[in-house]
Amino acid sequence: MDLTKIPQLKNTGSNQFFLLSGPCAIEGEDMALRIAEHIVKVTDRLKIPYIFKGSFKKANRSRVDSFTGIGDEKALKILRKVSETFKVPTVTDIHEISDANMAAAYVDVLQIPAFLVRQTDLVIAAAETGKVVNLKKGQFMSPESMKHAVAKVTDSGNDQVIITDRGTMFGYQDMIVDFRGVPTMKQYAPVVLDVTHSLQQPNQASGVTGGRPALISTMARAGIAAGVDGLFMETHFDPANAKSDGANMLPLDKLEILLTQLTKLRETINNL
Repeated sequence: MDLTKIPQLKNTGSNQFFLLSGPCAIEGEDMALRIAEHIVKVTDRLKIPYIFKGSFKKANRSRVDSFTGIGDEKALKILRKVSETFKVPTVTDIHEISDANMAAAYVDVLQIPAFLVRQTDLVIAAAETGKVVNLKKGQFMSPESMKHAVAKVTDSGNDQVIITDRGTMFGYQDMIVDFRGVPTMKQYAPVVLDVTHSLQQPNQASGVTGGRPALISTMARAGIAAGVDGLFMETHFDPANAKSDGANMLPLDKLEILLTQLTKLRETINNL
């Protein structure tokens, strides 16, 4: 698929990847603007097309006392402020059919979580908003099966669709990324590698998801080498105290050096 069909990615060509990045969840206005400002400075310098990511609510939690959000409208208004302040598009995930039109009024890209990507009515509701739809590949799905999820979007009259791979579940507490799926899924839509969620270790006895953030750079480099169109990375200036998914986030102060390395790797691969 031609990436220029997606307005937010119109400046992306074969010489660069695009980036979806930000905190797991919107915890407040100051933190969102602080993270966005840092990433925008880095991506502008490196000429990386950028979409700010932040969940307006967290519906899939292991424990009932886990953080779920600061309020739907409050968080969505913060996402809109990020977009208006830094002139960047935004992406957030939706979990119910009613979320689609509500979130579409504030953001540019609607993301379907991996556990919900087979929910036909939810996918169609997102597609019918006319927004870009980012389909997270289910941890239980093959790359080939994602063509049917993409078809639900395109058959609804919307060809602005992205696939994001976040690994496949093997066993109870680990996931593996099969990079053979990248060329397969690129037949259906632009493909993004979700670097940080691929390193999650879910289903911990404590009820709090673990992770292996030390492998973020390894996973990101592998994705670029495999030919992904974009990368998804959650980041925070204080991962240890983030309210959601801090165990697998990239510290914000390490983002610039990693993206610089990845840009050079992409250039090298393009020249082979």
